[in-house]
Amino acid sequence: MKRAVIITLFIAFITLWVVTKNIDHAAIPEPLSFIPWWNIQSVDTMKYSRDLTAEKINDPSFDSVIDQQVRDIAEIGATHVAIATPYDEEFLPFLKRWVSAARKYGLLVWFRGNFSGWEGWFGYPKISRDEHVVKTQNFILNHSDLFQDGDIFSGCPECENGGPGDPRQTGDVNGYRKFLITEYEVTKNTFTKIWKRVTSNYFSMNGDIARLIMDKPTTTALGGVVTIDHYVNTPERLVSDIREIAAQSGGKIFLGEFGVPIPDIHGKLNDKEQAQWIADALEKLVNEPSLVGLNYWVGVGGSTQIWDGEGNPKPAVFVLRAYFNPRVLEGTVIDQYKRPIKNAEVLSSHKNTMTDLSGHFSLPIIERDRQVTAFADGYTNTEHTIDKNSQYISIIIEKKYNNQLQMILDRLQVLFSKLVKLASFSSL
Repeated sequence: MKRAVIITLFIAFITLWVVTKNIDHAAIPEPLSFIPWWNIQSVDTMKYSRDLTAEKINDPSFDSVIDQQVRDIAEIGATHVAIATPYDEEFLPFLKRWVSAARKYGLLVWFRGNFSGWEGWFGYPKISRDEHVVKTQNFILNHSDLFQDGDIFSGCPECENGGPGDPRQTGDVNGYRKFLITEYEVTKNTFTKIWKRVTSNYFSMNGDIARLIMDKPTTTALGGVVTIDHYVNTPERLVSDIREIAAQSGGKIFLGEFGVPIPDIHGKLNDKEQAQWIADALEKLVNEPSLVGLNYWVGVGGSTQIWDGEGNPKPAVFVLRAYFNPRVLEGTVIDQYKRPIKNAEVLSSHKNTMTDLSGHFSLPIIERDRQVTAFADGYTNTEHTIDKNSQYISIIIEKKYNNQLQMILDRLQVLFSKLVKLASFSSL
């Protein structure tokens, strides 16, 4: 009797499989066009947005320069553009021109300016820490229209360069920490008042300053992020320093500035050597779990530029683009009966993601990724080979059974589901 039931079920299974094998079990969604590799991918404009502020503030023809630089940055897959125009009222019209260009091209802004009096820019008199906090609060309140959810605001980038001085020389470590924490609390609360979700704890600083200032209590008080402007001679040293500072501080790392060549550090590099240094660095940085984002310094101007003054890209642009705007692999994870598996993990050698309720996933990959692996509780792990032509893939992971009865019951469930779908299909 038992044998007859099993044979009957088997025949029914084969019949329904033949009839329903062409019914789709997981619709293929429209492919995503862009998934950033890091949460924050930025290129700096300081050489133009700050250094030329006084010279170009009354030059309307400079708008074409702003437009080209911001457009080029957007096209390589940046999420943010770093704008360093001072926050003084005199320079507000110039700042707005840069911000307007960013919004035009769909970019968020990392505000990396400061009040000119902090470092004595453009002949402004020096200001104290207390004055800086008050000015920063008023700037946010009075110009709330500048900001958009997702922006970053740094009231005092590289604070060690101005104000009371560098704590390595003054010895005022506690005063420096207190100032950063006070400024963060004030800016955080002020952005809450104007109903804007703007991050304000990215206080960029030299790596040596970070080692001195950013102990674990300070890092915690500043929201768990350490922002370093860091120039070193090799990619290996860059990665090593990031790991060291992350371990010491207990926080995540944002690479607020990096770029090559700095002549005193890297010597003279030609365009090909510059691109190779950046490629080597990014290849290593993609594996750093503590790194939340980076800002290349700079787009145009100076020895590290990646576009020339006419807007022509150097080879380094294409290196950055490969990581800022990586290829997105789309796919579905299914079991041996073509049922989609939700909450399955899919990972390459650099990234991982989870499937949604339909078993669908989107995973950014880089050129040297050759394989992805899918796994979920109760299923076998499966490796899937990919190549440069892979766009949408299906990964089958087989369900595990503890015994024969469990397998039979699961197959019955599959048969029932197919029967319901067939009935629905036939009624149309």
